Amino acid sequence: MLKRQLPQGAEKTVQVRAMFDAIAGRYEMVNKIMTFGLDRRWRRRAVADLRLPPKSLILDIAAGTGDFTRELRRQGQRAVATDLSYGMLQAGREMPERVQADASQLPFRSGSFDGVTCGYALRNFTDLALTFDEMARVIRPGGRLSLLEVAEPRSGILRTGFRIWFRRVVPFIGSLVSDRAAYHYLPESTAYLPISEEIVRMLNRSGFAAVNHRRVMGGLSQQFLGTRSV
Repeated sequence: MLKRQLPQGAEKTVQVRAMFDAIAGRYEMVNKIMTFGLDRRWRRRAVADLRLPPKSLILDIAAGTGDFTRELRRQGQRAVATDLSYGMLQAGREMPERVQADASQLPFRSGSFDGVTCGYALRNFTDLALTFDEMARVIRPGGRLSLLEVAEPRSGILRTGFRIWFRRVVPFIGSLVSDRAAYHYLPESTAYLPISEEIVRMLNRSGFAAVNHRRVMGGLSQQFLGTRSV
């Protein structure tokens, strides 16, 4: 069976925005089912790993309905949420500062944030290199970056189980409780994602030093940490 061709360029931007607008109302519920609630633990660690003083100003890019934003605030940081999808931001809660924007054209002054977070969205950006450039631009020198993204376990047994769950069970659950097309796109969208070594190189080119990559929970997820070069 042939895989459908994934959208590129401006078409991808339009489709991703429409897709997330459509699933906004049930997005958090399906996420909890998909990850058995583990995503909250991963976000908690990702925020702590910023190692920034309390009340630092953090930009949460592709904030969705605010999982990362709320965790930032729980840990004593000030957070601004931004997302391409107005529907996602509208469905969010405990997000007092939210701005609709394309991550490759952020409407913020250079060096205006102490850090940036982004959860499980790298594969949804139309121009990942330009998005990394924008992340670097809005972070002050010495500021920090913490990104989470999906990954595939290396262990044979874990990898087989992950593939069955992510490629078959998740789309089925999404079809039942939310939007069929969106949750079939989700596993397919990993094709957009460069390998981790290339993501590290891209972050270096954009101006991040000491970029660290680690696999989370046996490789079910992955994290990238970096410091904005002075």
